Amino acid sequence: MSTASSTKPVVLIAEELSPATVDALGPDFEIRHCNGADRSDLLSSITDVDAILVRSATKVDAEAIAAARKLKVVARAGVGLDNVDVSAATKAGVMVVNAPTSNIVTAAELACGLIIATARNIPQANSALKNGEWKRSKYTGVELSEKTLGVVGLGRIGVLVAQRMSAFGMKIVAYDPYVQPARAAQMGVKLLSLDELLEVSDFITVHLPKTPETLGLIGDEALHRVKPSVRIVNAARGGIVDEEALASALKEGRVAGAGLDVFATEPCTDSPLFQFDSVVATPHLGASTGEAQEKAGIAVAKSVRLALAGELVPDAVNVQGGVIAEDVRPGLPLAEKLGRIFTALAGEVAVRLDVEVRGEITQHDVKVLELSTLKGVFEDVVAETVSYVNAPLFAQERGIEVRLTTSSESPEHRNLVTVRGTLAGGDEVSVSGTLAGPKHIQKIVGVGDFDVDLVLTEHMAFLRYGDRPGIVGIIGRILGDAGINIAGMQVARTTEGGEALVALTVDDSIPQPVLAEIAQEIGATSARAVNLVD
Repeated sequence: MSTASSTKPVVLIAEELSPATVDALGPDFEIRHCNGADRSDLLSSITDVDAILVRSATKVDAEAIAAARKLKVVARAGVGLDNVDVSAATKAGVMVVNAPTSNIVTAAELACGLIIATARNIPQANSALKNGEWKRSKYTGVELSEKTLGVVGLGRIGVLVAQRMSAFGMKIVAYDPYVQPARAAQMGVKLLSLDELLEVSDFITVHLPKTPETLGLIGDEALHRVKPSVRIVNAARGGIVDEEALASALKEGRVAGAGLDVFATEPCTDSPLFQFDSVVATPHLGASTGEAQEKAGIAVAKSVRLALAGELVPDAVNVQGGVIAEDVRPGLPLAEKLGRIFTALAGEVAVRLDVEVRGEITQHDVKVLELSTLKGVFEDVVAETVSYVNAPLFAQERGIEVRLTTSSESPEHRNLVTVRGTLAGGDEVSVSGTLAGPKHIQKIVGVGDFDVDLVLTEHMAFLRYGDRPGIVGIIGRILGDAGINIAGMQVARTTEGGEALVALTVDDSIPQPVLAEIAQEIGATSARAVNLVD
């Protein structure tokens, strides 16, 4: 291994991924490969990597995470995370990302295909004909037009299926307790209770996550409520449709047919359901298109790049904050910088930290601004790489009480973020910032009780002293002698002759001896330099 490559973050690709995935990672990483399904190969290969990319064959469990001493991110090129121990990863400060939208079109299309296949017996007729049998009468099917499709779970995939099958002239009803009737009505979908859906549907398609509540949801009781002509499709998760109950219903003529892509135990090559000619079965092909796999690989590659750069990763499953509104995004770097400035001003970790967000931005979920602030607070405190995943853990370990407060009222600024902390001795430190204008220029507008208006730069300093003439000249002279150019300076004071603050931005970092000299000459009660350079 060359010296140059050893300085790059290491990304381990544990399963076959598309070439576009490697292209999306870019040239900034050392790429390694292993056979993730081979346990010994995985455990020996993962020890010094920064990220691992997997599909479904590699189990990234607590043992693997413990063996990976440098691991920062686990990326699953797909939707499900059954093979990743998210809890163990979170405890270790490891981000877990997936590609939640990569296969939604592919999965929806397969469900539609299974609906059509079960209606028209396409696979069975194909198989018979290839075996030399011309059986037109045996494989007479049913039309979809004017039939009722019951969609169980009106999430992203359920909506796509509803939209596509409505084009066949189907009447769409749905069961989903987390969707408002008005939203469903906008899509031309009527919301029903599960019992009502079971009773009126000619076809039922399942699009729910697998949870203790949904496991066996379409079971023996449900299958006694359906029309005997119903056809049931499950391309979501195995176990939501009880396979034993379905087999009994098919055997007793209470269900006319089924289309299954998923099973309670996989791989599944032997099932009582396979004996029924009216069952169309596929081996979990929901995400199996070249387009979906390429989308998944590219999506997680981008997430890995963001994660290893310490940036927010919207597709991280173990990050608080959820979906980030576009109006909130520009506030992330501002909040992070305010966190770093707070730590520099405080000189210690607070016992209580308040992140206060005011103005129009609060109409959105701004929880992520708290995470961004915490990331900044600990950026210059801990030796580890601080991420949106482990920043709250650092606060928890240090017994810091963290609170987020919001208010739509912001008299002087359209949006305002304040980081306010109480130190162990009872002193309070705060810094406020805003985004100005259409270009979202980051500004500091408050330090403690002092109002300022200073554009954020990489190098800044804040000095408190007793208000008197000549101070600005002294600061300028000492910095000039040190060859440090002042980019901007503001003086604020509480009262004439009272406490004053000088906030300044400079082109280069102020060395500690120079800052100490300034503090001594002006009699500063506090002198802090801030360098927002990684």
